[in-house]
Amino acid sequence: MSTAPVYERRPTGPRHQDFLARHAQVLSIAAFFALMVLLFSTRTDAFLSQINLLNLLRQSAPLLIVAVAMTFVITTGGIDLSVGSTVALVNALVALALQAGIPWPLAVLAMLLLGALVGLIQGWFVAREGIPAFIVTLAGLSILRGVALLLTQGFSIPIDSSNWFVQLGRGWILGMPLPAMVAILVMVLGAVVLASTRFGRYVTAIGANAEAARRAGIGVQRVTMAVYVLTGTAAALAGIIIAARLGSGSSNAAVGFELDVIAAVVLGGTSLMGGRGSILGTCLGGLTIAVIGNGLILAHISPFFTQIVTGLIILAAIWLNTKVFRGGRRQ
Repeated sequence: MSTAPVYERRPTGPRHQDFLARHAQVLSIAAFFALMVLLFSTRTDAFLSQINLLNLLRQSAPLLIVAVAMTFVITTGGIDLSVGSTVALVNALVALALQAGIPWPLAVLAMLLLGALVGLIQGWFVAREGIPAFIVTLAGLSILRGVALLLTQGFSIPIDSSNWFVQLGRGWILGMPLPAMVAILVMVLGAVVLASTRFGRYVTAIGANAEAARRAGIGVQRVTMAVYVLTGTAAALAGIIIAARLGSGSSNAAVGFELDVIAAVVLGGTSLMGGRGSILGTCLGGLTIAVIGNGLILAHISPFFTQIVTGLIILAAIWLNTKVFRGGRRQ
């Protein structure tokens, strides 16, 4: 009896049907994003105003930056629950550093290195010690937020508005908010790395089958640690931007931020089981969450009701993204 592997033939059909089947989830979140924009633009005149759209891009920049990095982690089959606490720790520490008279370029560099170190430590526990990412980063979530609270005693730390540092959150380049330009740069870089580099292929291969990737000669532990370094560094960058925009640092910043980031990634079609990721889908998912939050506020929905509506809309979108389109492909 032959033991040769059996390969499935690629389904044949019209090119446009193949294209739709291959990009169904990204197309579905794109359609859902367009639907949300249409809905809120008809509900309130202020939604499509230039000021509101630029403000929306500025506010969603930290979410988009961290979501791009989280796409790499989830594509490997992992998860990072500590990004919100990393944002809070960096947010508080950079304010304390500036208050102590440290030059802002040095403070920014130190915070980025701190974020990378946090990611490296967590990645080491996941990759080398084999502890589930959920447990490692859940512990990180508690430890990092606790350190931030200890350092600030729960108080907000003001940042001198005359310091150029605040331009990192409030500045403009070519008519666009500086945080939005940084987010666009990160998204383009993330898309190129995931789709067109050897590192991106390794990330996808590990998520699809880590053991097969190891036997193929891929440094699974090294790549796994690297993706957690990415989320740590991205969370640090987000913490810096938020502190600069608000002109203060607080240990209470970014509460629940990790849930929005994970929702953006999953909405965009990246599989929580690993092996499949899309930076374009993640960007659309992040923008959809930002549009929902912004639109509900402009529609004068109670802030207590906003989280409920946001959660229901996200649940419906994910259900459509998985149930309906998966069923369509089976047919």
